[in-house]
Amino acid sequence: MSATHLLAVTLACACAAAAVFGIGYTVLAGVLIGRFFARPVSEPTSFPPVTIVKPLHGKEWALLANLASFCKQDYPGPVQFVFGVHDSADPALQTVDELRRLHPEADITVVADARLYGPNRKISNILNMLPHARHDVLVFADSDVSVGPSYLSNVIGELQKPGVGLVTCAYRGQPDPGFWPRLSAKATNYQFLPGVVTGLALGLARPCFGQTIAMRRATLEKIGGFMPFVHHLAEDHAIGEAVRMNGEKVVIPPFTISHACVESSATQLVVHELRWSRTIRRIDPLGHLGSALVHPLAFALLAIAFSAGAIWAWSLALAAMLARLALKLLSDRALRQPCRDLWLLPLWDIVSFAIFVASFRSSRVTWRGFSFKVDGDGLLSAAQDE
Repeated sequence: MSATHLLAVTLACACAAAAVFGIGYTVLAGVLIGRFFARPVSEPTSFPPVTIVKPLHGKEWALLANLASFCKQDYPGPVQFVFGVHDSADPALQTVDELRRLHPEADITVVADARLYGPNRKISNILNMLPHARHDVLVFADSDVSVGPSYLSNVIGELQKPGVGLVTCAYRGQPDPGFWPRLSAKATNYQFLPGVVTGLALGLARPCFGQTIAMRRATLEKIGGFMPFVHHLAEDHAIGEAVRMNGEKVVIPPFTISHACVESSATQLVVHELRWSRTIRRIDPLGHLGSALVHPLAFALLAIAFSAGAIWAWSLALAAMLARLALKLLSDRALRQPCRDLWLLPLWDIVSFAIFVASFRSSRVTWRGFSFKVDGDGLLSAAQDE
């Protein structure tokens, strides 16, 4: 046996083993996601006043609908909305004006403040908004999030449980019109979300998501406010870790909110996914390496290539496709959403594996048109040309 043939056989076997483990992970994730969302949600014992803090940047396609969903809550307590921008000419403020017209009863405060405290512009925006927040229960939510009418009640119900310092929410993708947003939603619904649920069930994940961060003002003060996070790219992850280090729990209730998938081109999609993947690689190298298991189809296809099209490798690819299909069906059932775009799933599996491989090439990320490098602590610094 030649050295070249031996290498091909070794690579084929390694890829096959990765595919087998990946298929096992996929089946497990399908089972766990159903169990996670079958749990009962929490109801609050009281309805304290709440301030919802929303940093805005630009006029997104579904911005009005997303913001309006927060004004349609069945929460009987007082709710203040604080919307913030860096530029008083930001077109997002036109949407806030329309929101006021549609919901004149809403208690809305607008903050336009250009001050920056570090490279994380979102955290700078929030820091400018916080002095205008009147209530001691704070809910921070991204602008591209849509929620159901029981969202606030369920979040507050979780926050009132003993020992809980922060509530965050899992999210599913809600695509804007077009092909690329639909492909992006596949990444969220059938890769990210099952990974979160599986990681939580196995005790391997400690997530916190910026789509919702609910906490008391006292907890925020204990972790030093938001100023310590102005240099973090994954500020949500860092905030969650700070709360845990303070001795309080971070919990995720058994329901999802919707996150808008807005990437309108292949470039935007790849840049967004690379930013996410490289950030995870820097703050959790072992977890990022272990995420190779979410790519069983890609490894099976590599096994086909290295084995010169062996029948066993084709059988493995078929098993991987069936496992991924089962995960999609189980996820759609758990999320109570229609099953659509089956053909996009294998396409995304191949694209996401290419992004996973590319994430090891560099620590450079692009965020809102600016290039940064991310160090091992998840801190941002200006990127120089490589």
